[in-house]
Amino acid sequence: MQENRNLTAYRQQLYDRILDTAMSAFTKKGIKAVKMDDIAQQLVISKRTLYEIFENKEVLLYEGVRKSKRQRNELLKQMVSECSNVMDLILLFYHKKVEEFKLVNPQFYEDLVRYPRVLDFLEEEKDANHQQFMTFLMRGVSEGYFRSDIDYEVVTWSFSIMSQNIMSSQLYNKYSMEHIMYNLIFVSLRGFCTQKGIEVLDGFMKTLEISNINKINMDLKTV
Repeated sequence: MQENRNLTAYRQQLYDRILDTAMSAFTKKGIKAVKMDDIAQQLVISKRTLYEIFENKEVLLYEGVRKSKRQRNELLKQMVSECSNVMDLILLFYHKKVEEFKLVNPQFYEDLVRYPRVLDFLEEEKDANHQQFMTFLMRGVSEGYFRSDIDYEVVTWSFSIMSQNIMSSQLYNKYSMEHIMYNLIFVSLRGFCTQKGIEVLDGFMKTLEISNINKINMDLKTV
């Protein structure tokens, strides 16, 4: 019995290691560029063992995307609990997303369209994402940072459509994700902020502009 429990624990550990290794490779190189052989070799396991746990690449990607989604939800809950107001949450969310996008090869997003099961999962998650965003917006209204005379159902779906268009048009090949995020989050949110919210948001934007200028100057010094 003890041996069976140990075997199960080993399998679970290996399952998680495979997911983490695969998702790291997929996001760095693109999904198509990574073969199941590559993952097995990196983990020093046989391809047979890999296929015993994940029958094909789409199943592996699907489970990896699901795990990433769970981790993001946990991180979001932590961020919500740590931030004293919705404006601090905006700034923290922005920095987290920028750092996340820096680690992802744009080819990863382009390759996703090849995997219908993954796309179906992401489609199913839209309602949950919609509700999370609505909760965030209502918190901003209650704290006095967002206007109360706005139809936030329309706002929420508008943000969803904009996000989809960014991915489908591959806008990330023309602009950095940091630049896209800056305009999508800060510029768009400013339109339904109260004066109180505008003052805080403008302060954030000013800080980011100064930070970007300093970064450019540091880059020039190293040339």
